[in-house]
Amino acid sequence: MLGFLGSHIVRLWLNCRDTAAISTAVLTAGCKPSSWSRAVRDVLGKQIYFTGVDALGLIIVIGLATGLSVVAQVQAWLLQIGQSELIGSVLVALLIREAGPLIVNFIVIGRSGTAMATELAAMNIRNEVRSLEAQGVDSLVYLVMPRAVGCALSVFGLAIFFNAVSLTTGLFMAVSRGAVGTDIVSFGTSVLANISATDIANLLLKTLFGGFLTGIICCRAGLSGGGKITDIPRAGTSGVVSSLAALIVLSALISIATYA
Repeated sequence: MLGFLGSHIVRLWLNCRDTAAISTAVLTAGCKPSSWSRAVRDVLGKQIYFTGVDALGLIIVIGLATGLSVVAQVQAWLLQIGQSELIGSVLVALLIREAGPLIVNFIVIGRSGTAMATELAAMNIRNEVRSLEAQGVDSLVYLVMPRAVGCALSVFGLAIFFNAVSLTTGLFMAVSRGAVGTDIVSFGTSVLANISATDIANLLLKTLFGGFLTGIICCRAGLSGGGKITDIPRAGTSGVVSSLAALIVLSALISIATYA
């Protein structure tokens, strides 16, 4: 039992160490203008389009559904205790602080994380990665850096859309159902008044760091596979599971650091 536990702890430590090393290398390379060649910028643009623009419709639909369901539950709960005027602050706490970043990150992991891991695993099996390195192309700069940066920017943009749609839906629903005795403009102002600088910092950290970490983990899962065709689905599963676990831990740590 001790050997089993120890082997898993060592494996976890090695994975965290490798992920931190790749993240540091990517950030260092990203700060150099020479790393952003035309080919790298092209990969970045495609990644933002696939991860951000293509997922915008899905984010809007889920934002509408989340706004309706969350407001209905919050309103029913607050009416029972006679505190319906607090619905604005509760919506900010639920959507902007926690639910919004988590839901968007989950969608990006399931939709784009799997695609990145399987794509790079397939390239690795076809020896395309070795061919690039043989031609003097740094695989970290060309394959990992634009995908990680594009994923981070896409998660941030999608989170803004998600929160805007959810809060707008919540405002209209709350006012239409008489949750507060005021109009939409006054209620919207009260919601915006509850958004502090800490909430904005929390949103930035959870979206940018969460998206960047998802890109790093999924790219690492895809590139670390062997030469078998069965490594492609295994890389996708490994990238998604590891990204979800890392996201939950990261979200908890950021919440503790910003609101403790």
